[in-house]
Amino acid sequence: MEELMIVANVAIIFGVVYKLFELFVGKKERMMLIEKLSSEELMKGGTKRPALPLSTFTFSSLRFGCLMLGLGLGLLGGFFISLGTSNAYPDYMDAYRIASLIYGACVLLGGGVGLLVSFLIEWKISKKNPE
Repeated sequence: MEELMIVANVAIIFGVVYKLFELFVGKKERMMLIEKLSSEELMKGGTKRPALPLSTFTFSSLRFGCLMLGLGLGLLGGFFISLGTSNAYPDYMDAYRIASLIYGACVLLGGGVGLLVSFLIEWKISKKNPE
């Protein structure tokens, strides 16, 4: 459990630092855009934005959904494998280590399969709609 807390703390610190850098860079970009616009355009409400092409469409929700589905199925599969093999090891520590190994492997395998499924779905959609 302690190892997991170390990873979680590092992830939280990295996320906060990343968001701070993103905030300052975004502010600089906005200031540069405001400087480029003339005062007339600012009074009119800015310039008209061009329509975004369809190529900017992302599949982030599909990826996230497939990843979460894969992780959940991996946890479920790990539970059933661990349940089936729990009586095979008489020593409690061996059973604990093997169960944690089974859970970790199944979660990683399920997440990988979920991402592969989302890639195949995206590939099929992009082949159907060539641009």
